[in-house]
Formats: sequence, C-alpha cells, structure tokens
Amino acid sequence: MEQIIKEATQKMNKSVEAFRSELAKVRTGKATTALLDGIRVDYYGTPTPLNQTANVSVLDAHTLSISPWDRNMIGTIEKAILQADLGLNPMNDGTNLKIPIPPLTEERRKEFVKLVRKFGEDAKIAIRNIRRDANEHLKKKQKEDKISEDITKDSEATVQKITNDHISEIDRILAHKEKEIMEV
Repeated sequence: MEQIIKEATQKMNKSVEAFRSELAKVRTGKATTALLDGIRVDYYGTPTPLNQTANVSVLDAHTLSISPWDRNMIGTIEKAILQADLGLNPMNDGTNLKIPIPPLTEERRKEFVKLVRKFGEDAKIAIRNIRRDANEHLKKKQKEDKISEDITKDSEATVQKITNDHISEIDRILAHKEKEIMEV
C-alpha cells in the first residue's frame, strides 16, 4: 500500500508541476523569459529551443532581450518568434532582439483568466484520475486477499487527504495567477 500511495503522490506532484509550467506560459503583462519557452528555432536544420541558441533575459518589466550566440541566427530567431503567434513583435537592432511586452486590455485579461481556470480544472481532473487509479489498485489488492478491509479504508483515506492537499495547492496557485493577470 505504501508503494501505491507513494506512486500516487509522485504522479500528483508531477501534475501540479505541469500545471505550473502551463501557467508560466500565460502572459500577465509583465516580461518573463517563460513566455518564450515553447519557441523552437531552426538551428541549421534542427528545431532547437530558443534558450539553447541565445541568451534570453528581462531588461525591465515590459521588455525582453535576446542575444543570439551566433549573429547569423538573429533573423531566424525573429521569424520563429513571429510564427509562434504570441502577439509579440521583436525589434531587431542588428545584434540583439528587443521584445516589448504590450499591456493587456481588460477583455484580454478576462480571456486569460478563463484559460488559466481551464488549465486548473484539467490539473484537478488529472489528480482525481490518479486518486481513482490508486483506489482501484487498493481494492484489487483487497480482493486478492493481500490486505484487509480496514487497511484498504485507511489507505483510501490517506489517498483522499493527499488528493485534497494537491487540489488545494492548485486552487492557491490559480488564485495567485488570476490576481497577477487582473493586476493593471
């Protein structure tokens, strides 16, 4: 049982981390290098993550800076950012790219809040599915007469507590992100 509970906890932790990485990609009106994490650049025929072809940094609250390690890549990087359809417009000065992060409109902020809530609900569903799988394993063990009914009930209660903890963590992260998005 301890193994089943341990595996369920690890899977739930991974779900929370996946949720956090999804949220990092959502724009809040502030410059963050996470906005460009999903961008791949054609680096001499190989799709390569942007951060492996250039130094990506935050200049100020509303500007990102990209300094390619290979000066010949600047046009390719600019093209990749435009094709990513993030609503960002890089400015090329010949050696670096500067990306101004435009402020969000009220309507756009509300759209982002809806998107973030959807990510939160998906993460909660994933956690509940993990709980269901763990409980099924426990019941299977009980039917095989490997564990008693009391131990099964105690283990299911433990799995439920772990589930509640992870769901409340997602709610906490979600509330923080919503506040961040709606902040002007």
